[in-house]
Amino acid sequence: MQTGERYMDDRRTSHRSATEAMKAAKPTIESWAQIPWRKLEGSVYRLQKRIYRASQSGNKEAVHSLQRLLMKSEAARLLAVRRVTQDNQGKKTAGVDGVKALSPKDRLKLAEELKNHQTFKPKPTRRVWIPKPGKDERRPLGIPTMRDRAHQALVKLAMEPEWEAQFEPNSYGFRPSRGAHDAIEAIQKTIVQRSKFVLDADIKGCFDNIDHNALLDKLGTFPALRRAIKAWLKAGVMEGVAAEPTDRGTPQGGVISPLLANVALHGMETAIHEVFNVHESRSLTVVRYADDFVILFPTLEGIHRAQKVVVEWLAGVGLHLNAKKTRIVHTLNDLDDEPAGFDFLGFNVRQYPVGVHHSGKAGGRKVLGFKTHIKPSKAAISRHYEKLAAFVRANRNLRPEGLIRHLNLQIRGWCAYYRTVVSKAVFTRLDHLMFSVLRHWCNYRHPQKNRTWIQRKYWKTIGDNQYRFVSPEGIALVLHASTPIGRHVKVKGTRSPFDGDLVYWAYRLKDHPLTSGTKARLIQRQWGRCKGCGLVFRPEDLLETDHVVPTSLGGSDKITNKAVYHRHCHDTKTARDGSTSRPRRTEAQDA
Repeated sequence: MQTGERYMDDRRTSHRSATEAMKAAKPTIESWAQIPWRKLEGSVYRLQKRIYRASQSGNKEAVHSLQRLLMKSEAARLLAVRRVTQDNQGKKTAGVDGVKALSPKDRLKLAEELKNHQTFKPKPTRRVWIPKPGKDERRPLGIPTMRDRAHQALVKLAMEPEWEAQFEPNSYGFRPSRGAHDAIEAIQKTIVQRSKFVLDADIKGCFDNIDHNALLDKLGTFPALRRAIKAWLKAGVMEGVAAEPTDRGTPQGGVISPLLANVALHGMETAIHEVFNVHESRSLTVVRYADDFVILFPTLEGIHRAQKVVVEWLAGVGLHLNAKKTRIVHTLNDLDDEPAGFDFLGFNVRQYPVGVHHSGKAGGRKVLGFKTHIKPSKAAISRHYEKLAAFVRANRNLRPEGLIRHLNLQIRGWCAYYRTVVSKAVFTRLDHLMFSVLRHWCNYRHPQKNRTWIQRKYWKTIGDNQYRFVSPEGIALVLHASTPIGRHVKVKGTRSPFDGDLVYWAYRLKDHPLTSGTKARLIQRQWGRCKGCGLVFRPEDLLETDHVVPTSLGGSDKITNKAVYHRHCHDTKTARDGSTSRPRRTEAQDA
């Protein structure tokens, strides 16, 4: 048998065995509660892993064949519906059809409809405006209908493994298993032993201006999928009763939009490296988080060269830099009118001149004369403090217990994000500022009492020997400064959750900065597996902590009675044991 014939025969056999495996895994489904999710996720993940490996080897034909197989499978259709109706934060935000939530019966019906997804004609997205953090500007979102969201989730299950095998190593935004902390750690490793010039760049209206034809050509997918993606891009947007056509851009708010934006920007890092020789390329670093990126290089001439390449490359996908927000700075010294350092993803990155005894060292010997510090940015600190202070001022009649519970949620979340950098002094300063705000709150509630009476009533030294604001019920305000500082370990190179090493990703999830101390301990005790379904946690999973035996049924509040679940597993458990469900979110919060 000739080599080509043998290859095609092996490929048919592989395709046939995969089809038979999917059929064997196909459940007889009568109700949503009876679906064997563990079996379905295993079947889909095995196909995704094969797509990832075929993409790594450059076998486009095998990739497209496996993607078709995945999208036809009932397992993938059910998982896509579950993702948009149970897991996603914006699951209760309606599109133009007004559908906010689906009953279990309607979910099964939608999964069945996805069988004929090639005949779907997408509806326009609904325009929703949300404020940009710390700015007067607003960001436009385009909310698809529930059916379009489920279709996009199905396509994303098939496309994501293909592109995860191709994305550049220093791309961190909107990708499974990667985040802002990995990007910051990449910058830290780049400049810790050498000061550099930085192109701090901003793409103007990235999501709104991507050229459709350039994006579709770059995707290089099979015709049916190309038609579906083109239909979403051209579907239009509706604000009020009028629908407007969309000739450019990908709508923010769609399930697949972040992936399409990453595909559009894929290749920029490679294009920049190509204009530098091998020796120079070792000193060049490009770190991109979605549409925000920085370029670091030892010389100013090299930064100008890289900027020219970026401008030309972006023009090819219909984008350009925002001249007002793009600047060139130096990490150690002031450059013209620009102060040293730069802000990126809410962090301030800067190097400070220091004496011999405080200086960093290269190779353990060479004295550098500076120290690299990454801290929360001034804008981020100001936003956080103003948010806390505004809530306290607006709720002067709220009971101390309710006030403390709300503030604790805000403080814990903010500190978790910044606990991997040099933040201890910032945390301590915020605690001093909050002491003043809370003292004014107490003075308003007790105008006839003096300072000594107020401090005895509300401030106490508790078990950890810290002076803290405490309610009469004994609930204490969390101190920013009590958050331990610990370095984040950057994701390795081009590692991906589709590479099959689930243990690596489960333990990275345990050590993630946004995983709380209790949740991290529980994940470790559960060996990285969900208490409900027994599946290994994956980086993109939404996790929630709950009591194994509800407190309303006599369960204790100790850690031995707590466990970590997938969000959908938590919903199933809540319905089964009859405990109180989570409070409903508002549409603004979902958006």
